[in-house]
Amino acid sequence: MVNGLVKGWATARRAAAAARRTPRGRRARRPTPIPISPRVRTILALVALIALVLLLRAAPSVLTIVLGGAALALLLSFPVRLLSHLMPRGFAILLSFLALLGLVIFALGTLVPLLVDQLTALILATPQIAQRTNDILLDLLRPMQERGWLSERPEDLIADLQAELFSRAQALAQQLLTSLVVYLSGAFNGLLQLFGIIFVAIYLLVDIRRFKAVYLHTVPARYRHDARELWDAFSYSLSRYLGGLAASLAAQGALAAVGLTILGVPYPVVLGAWMSVTAILPYIGAFLGAIPAVIIALFVSPLTALLTALLFLIINQIEGNFLTPRIQGQAVRVHPILVFLAVIAGGEIAGLLGTIFAVPAVAVLRVLFDFFRVRLRVQRPTPAGPVPLPAPTAPPPMVRYTVSPPPAEARRRGQDGG
Repeated sequence: MVNGLVKGWATARRAAAAARRTPRGRRARRPTPIPISPRVRTILALVALIALVLLLRAAPSVLTIVLGGAALALLLSFPVRLLSHLMPRGFAILLSFLALLGLVIFALGTLVPLLVDQLTALILATPQIAQRTNDILLDLLRPMQERGWLSERPEDLIADLQAELFSRAQALAQQLLTSLVVYLSGAFNGLLQLFGIIFVAIYLLVDIRRFKAVYLHTVPARYRHDARELWDAFSYSLSRYLGGLAASLAAQGALAAVGLTILGVPYPVVLGAWMSVTAILPYIGAFLGAIPAVIIALFVSPLTALLTALLFLIINQIEGNFLTPRIQGQAVRVHPILVFLAVIAGGEIAGLLGTIFAVPAVAVLRVLFDFFRVRLRVQRPTPAGPVPLPAPTAPPPMVRYTVSPPPAEARRRGQDGG
């Protein structure tokens, strides 16, 4: 009977082991660890980092797809979060992408044709604008020549200015033509990058909890609470900034187009689109967006030019005092002087892209500063030299104890003695 029980137990163990085997017939077991020294681990990390840098340098579109997908995911995370309270997260993501697609189709079908028509009209009217500019400059320079403030004839100064502007315009047109040819030749690559950005954004929105779990799992257990707070701070700050920036750009362009239409300034849609593009640059973008509108309004009348300048000043005040605080909230929370200096530094380091990414970089640095400011502690160094031993203390006084026999043994001794 015992032999039968032993054989049954062995058969059950073999069946359980067979059930744990992988499809290829191998037993599933934990991988065998390979011990390495801390120096080898550091070397492997440096090799991986260098390989990643070389990969991004050889294929820069990978970095563009990753950053673009992350930016799109952060931009849509706010409406997805709101809609997730009313429906499942998958439907919220689908509805957000459909809304974004609808806005793109509306812009391509309505605003783009109108923008192209007004831009074509502006290009055709450029000679007339140049001629009127020439007349205005002559009217301003002739009194200065009569008073002896100019050593040359106004016509010669204007001719030199026109030649300089023509050469610069020709160089700019050639550069734009070259860029257009490069863009058309890389149209397939551009479509592939666009698809990659959308693909990355969708997977980031769908698997954001999994990415967060992996991120928290790589952090030691005692720091996971702080790591979760850092994750939430980054997602809140960047999503609010990007969403607020998109809403602010659209609002400024719409206000400029409507205001210019009311004032009777030609090409309001083109000038409004230009306002939206230049408003990406903090502080200086509003002035860059106002210059073409004021120049074109000057050909209508001086009063219209003055009202146009006043319109852009009002839009700038609305953007700085209402739109940005209401929409972006405390996403950046950096003093305007630091933001302005960051924009100047970004422009000197990386040109136009540096000025565009200066504010997000400042937002990231602000989050890191707030995170480490309340957690870093300066540890005082231990004093050098031998540690002094405590002073010897006197031993406690000795106490003598007498042991008395138990009562039963005492009675027995008494009986023996008697």
